[in-house]
Amino acid sequence: MKIKSKPGPLLAPLPTVMVSCGTMYESNILTVAWTGIINTNPPMTYISVQPKRHSHDIIEKSGEFVINLVPASLVKAMDFCGVKSGRDIDKFEAQGLTREQGDTVEAPLIAESPVNIECKIKDTVRLGSHDMFMAEITAVHVDEKYVDENGAYDFGAMDLVAFTHGKYYRLVPEELGFFGFSVMKPKTAKRKAAEKAKRKRR
Repeated sequence: MKIKSKPGPLLAPLPTVMVSCGTMYESNILTVAWTGIINTNPPMTYISVQPKRHSHDIIEKSGEFVINLVPASLVKAMDFCGVKSGRDIDKFEAQGLTREQGDTVEAPLIAESPVNIECKIKDTVRLGSHDMFMAEITAVHVDEKYVDENGAYDFGAMDLVAFTHGKYYRLVPEELGFFGFSVMKPKTAKRKAAEKAKRKRR
């Protein structure tokens, strides 16, 4: 038997990220859990931000931002950036984070993040409590230590975190399958298993 609940944001888990905005000289960091991918070609993402947040006007005026993925080692800094206002403090300095120049945007990357996603706003939707900034992904940076010799990304090794109803959780890197594995032919399954075993031996 299931308990009925009033309509609300019960989707879980959610990616929780640090969004950097502004410039290399005047910047801010906003913690965001309302984010995701909305298109493949062109690659597009979104963030939803409350209009009262300090970063909201910075992002709206500049038309750009950077999504920085968060490993467990940065979870305290991420939480700090979500509860402290950039009106009162330099969050980069307060948390010992490093600004890094991007390729396509003026907003700084967070050097300590394993993945930085540069974004340029294409549309803004006023939803009520939040404004949704829909943006094209214009550049992606991945720490080289998480890229293998074939160019594949090892997200499991990044030790990323997720957000579920007020709490942060570490994503345990246990592979349960991959896209299409439920209809895979036995020959392909055998080959995949051999490739996985080879990777483990390295």
